[in-house]
Amino acid sequence: MIPVTTFAGRNVALFGLGGSGLATARALVAGGAHVTAWDDNPDSVAKANAEGIATGDLHGINWAEQSALVLSPGVPLTHPKPHWTVDLAHGAGVEVIGDVELFVRERRAHAPDCPFIAITGTNGKSTTTALIAHILKSSGRDTQLGGNIGTAILTLDPPKADRFYVVECSSYQIDLAPTINPTAGILLNLTPDHLDRHGTMQHYADVKERLVAGAQTAVIGVDDSYCTVIADRVERAGVSVKRISRRGVLPTGLYAEGTRILQADGGNTELLADLAGIDTLKGSHNAQNAAAAIGACLAVGVSIEEIRAGLKSFPGLKHRMQPVARIGNVTFVNDSKATNADAAAPALSSYDRIYWIAGGLPKAGGIVSLAPLFPRILKTYLIGEAAPEFAATLGEAVPYEISGTLDRAVAHAAADALTDGGVSAVMLSPACASFDQFKNFEVRGDAFVALVGNLDGVTMLIETEKGT
Repeated sequence: MIPVTTFAGRNVALFGLGGSGLATARALVAGGAHVTAWDDNPDSVAKANAEGIATGDLHGINWAEQSALVLSPGVPLTHPKPHWTVDLAHGAGVEVIGDVELFVRERRAHAPDCPFIAITGTNGKSTTTALIAHILKSSGRDTQLGGNIGTAILTLDPPKADRFYVVECSSYQIDLAPTINPTAGILLNLTPDHLDRHGTMQHYADVKERLVAGAQTAVIGVDDSYCTVIADRVERAGVSVKRISRRGVLPTGLYAEGTRILQADGGNTELLADLAGIDTLKGSHNAQNAAAAIGACLAVGVSIEEIRAGLKSFPGLKHRMQPVARIGNVTFVNDSKATNADAAAPALSSYDRIYWIAGGLPKAGGIVSLAPLFPRILKTYLIGEAAPEFAATLGEAVPYEISGTLDRAVAHAAADALTDGGVSAVMLSPACASFDQFKNFEVRGDAFVALVGNLDGVTMLIETEKGT
């Protein structure tokens, strides 16, 4: 845990007692703050009370006596309208911040020079975050991994010299971190997302820009117009910028040419790494992720030899284009994190012959946008509520069956792939939410891995327990 000593002896209001919110409350209390916490969920309030965390309806506190409102990132700050606690805080002139801002202040107070890599973007940030952490850990560095990737940032070990922090940041977290100042800040890309919480695409982009604007070195993908403008603007403001691209040659920066990551500088070009043969980094989107990771790692003093070794041994991000097993020429791929069509596209574009397991709780637009990738799909196995809709979209373009459940889909897809005899992938990339049949995408992915683990002749590429 990182005790939040920067608020010692001061009153802090906190709203949101989910996983990260409760961790934040603990860290504030451990650092000596006087916390009053609240949540709309009575069970969350009861859990905080059981741990000795003071709770109370924030309508009734004296806001003039509060030093800050610490808001859970899941609670609206601006759109569609500010949460009532935000209105009360602003009315009293109280700052509204989140757990990432608390970390930033602790780092500044206790170890301002310890390396801090922060990653954001619409797509690819979790893979890039995990890849950077793996490169650092495999090189023997003390590495702390957290943030939006699933580990609350204040549960990490306290800042100290030579301790490296790798933190995935959502737009919600950045919005609550006004003084974020990473050693290396990464902005991968920007496409429309979370506009219900940010109002407009421009506001969404402005929030994301804050992460790189405060960085010592900004690593920015320049394959979209928003990020191109941001890169130019923060560079003019004096930030050192490393541009990256997966789509074209850059005169200065890191770019992908097939599986190769090249660096151009002053007319000279250097091969930094080749991703050929690294199954966990297939596809041009992963070339962008790798380029960003390389740029950030170089910025914090990691050698290119250490980076290359880390790339080769990267096990992949769980549930994201994760090769989990092989039987002969057939690779089984867990891409359960693909909960919409755009998220499924990278995996489908990375393999040439696919037996595709898709479906679940459908999202708006279905799989229409994936039509250009249909020629790669040998057969589709449809599960969950989306099956009839997806079947209509596939029509005569792709053979399909309505398997209904994941166990039937895995069994049938494996049998067809093995009968085929060619090099192929059996891929769970649902393009749907999981909630019709599974608690979340993680449970769905784990179920896929367990089912694959029970197939005859399987060689598992990850550790798992058969029959779970």
